[in-house]
Amino acid sequence: MSGVPATPPPASADRPRGTGLDLLTTPPPERARWRVLPARVVAMCVVELQKLRHDRTELYTRAIQPALWLLVFGETFTRIQAIPTNGVPYLDYLAPGIIAQSTMFIAIFYGIQIIWERDSGVLTKLLVTPTPRSALVTGKAFAAGVKAVIQAVVVIAIAALLGVAMTWNPLRLAGVIVVVVLGSAFFSCLSMSIAGIVLTRDRLMGIGQAITMPLFFASNALYPTTAMPAWLQAISTVNPLSYQVDALRGLLLGTPAHLPLDAAVLLAAAVLGIAAASRLLRRLAR
Repeated sequence: MSGVPATPPPASADRPRGTGLDLLTTPPPERARWRVLPARVVAMCVVELQKLRHDRTELYTRAIQPALWLLVFGETFTRIQAIPTNGVPYLDYLAPGIIAQSTMFIAIFYGIQIIWERDSGVLTKLLVTPTPRSALVTGKAFAAGVKAVIQAVVVIAIAALLGVAMTWNPLRLAGVIVVVVLGSAFFSCLSMSIAGIVLTRDRLMGIGQAITMPLFFASNALYPTTAMPAWLQAISTVNPLSYQVDALRGLLLGTPAHLPLDAAVLLAAAVLGIAAASRLLRRLAR
């Protein structure tokens, strides 16, 4: 028994877009840059942090120096009482400065890693991807910030064991995390910018060692700025580490601080650092 012939399916030209083979021939719509950039930044940050799963020795070894500063320098000068701290025990006064110092030391040599990536060919492969250079730099900067937060937790634990009176207010501790991340982001971008200029690990290591201690001693990490000579006070006012220490003292100890100014300076320094490192990044891949 013959039935009515079935109606043939419509031609491919009549098919609605987005079905069948059309998915293979039509590229997906381009996502807005404001949606792509954060995703790339997070991806680069996760890639950097994955390295900690394979080698955690850096975190352990870098905890030794701040412990020595607190145990030896802090305990000794607490007994001497030679530095004016407005009634705050010197060990308490010193602890935020050592947190800032230890996080800076982690970040300031971050450019060595990017030079190693250049020598191994990894950086060239990253630069040919659609990922913006600013996303690469920002991801690395905030990965350095996360490492610095881990280091800060270690120093805070050591300080608490030594009897430093710190706040445990969750909001203030969240502010500490933000301050540590912003400060570390700036110093890591400073390191990557220097790497884009000097291009070799040996030169970067020498410059890093030459600037870390001046940055540390030209800040308020060890003593108040009022105890400095005038020329050193002028340097301290343009040193981002001074603003990071001031914010950490205000958040952890409750001492008078200029938190809005500190946050604004650290944020501006981080943004400028990311911009400078992004411009110099391609020079490394030549």
